[in-house]
Amino acid sequence: MQTPAHSLTRRLDLTSLQLFVAVCELGSIGKAAEREFIAPSALSKRLSDLEATLGTALLHRHSRGVHLTPAGQNLLHHARSVLFSLERMQSELSEYADGARGQVRMHASISATVQFLPEDLGAFIHAHQGIKIDLEEHLSSEVIRAVQEGAADLGVCNTADGAGELQTLPYRQDQLVLVVPAGHALAEQGTVAFEETLAFDHVGLHSNSSIYVAMRQAAAALGQSIRLRIQVSGLDAMGRMILNGLGIGVMPLRAFTLMHSAGGGLSTVALRDAWATRQIELVARDFSTLPRTARLLVDHLTAMTPQGAKA
Repeated sequence: MQTPAHSLTRRLDLTSLQLFVAVCELGSIGKAAEREFIAPSALSKRLSDLEATLGTALLHRHSRGVHLTPAGQNLLHHARSVLFSLERMQSELSEYADGARGQVRMHASISATVQFLPEDLGAFIHAHQGIKIDLEEHLSSEVIRAVQEGAADLGVCNTADGAGELQTLPYRQDQLVLVVPAGHALAEQGTVAFEETLAFDHVGLHSNSSIYVAMRQAAAALGQSIRLRIQVSGLDAMGRMILNGLGIGVMPLRAFTLMHSAGGGLSTVALRDAWATRQIELVARDFSTLPRTARLLVDHLTAMTPQGAKA
């Protein structure tokens, strides 16, 4: 028997929805209870009541935690949307107070976080002291998914593989270069084609990172594969691995300059391949419906965009 919509509205508890989302994000009732400052038994009771209200199981409980049922996956999507709408309502209502206040939830790629956001966000916060930015660093694919699901208001990432139905705006451009130890056979070349690097061992980023995906696709187009010796989770670790002779690697030029300009032992070589020039973009579900605080941040970040990228 279906629960009437008006009855469900009266019986649903927003706190329980928020706790349900926390359990889904952490994969554990115990961890979610600790984060949300509630007893695990009380949280478990709320989840059981939520399942009773909806008339279906939402979670499979096991010794290692929980995982979602198909109904739970559906509810997670809707719960995030409801909570996002409530946060946006609160933010927009707060705009009636003097000055812009509120919070912007932002997810950004490693490249954007290392190269551009520290200075750009610093300048924004200096001008808008009442706005808090909740920034999380993720792979570009995860940034896009977070914005799609409403877990982030705004994303900053490379969208070469597509942003689905999300809206995008140009932000910055970065240039990928080959990083090699000083004295390497390729170090003295002014430029190099990526194909020439495939004869050497590589230090790569995470398999789902936009840089490694672009490298893998380029190698596949040549009918070759990357001699991957080791994978790391960050650009700084990549530089240290290359410095210690574990291979060569590809990273953004500005990131290399910021992290390694003070020390020697590494050299960069320009890549001639077209894919080595990348666009970093802002992504949102709908820029026009963002809270005023997020729109202010979008305006600030797009003002940082080089004029040529706005065409």
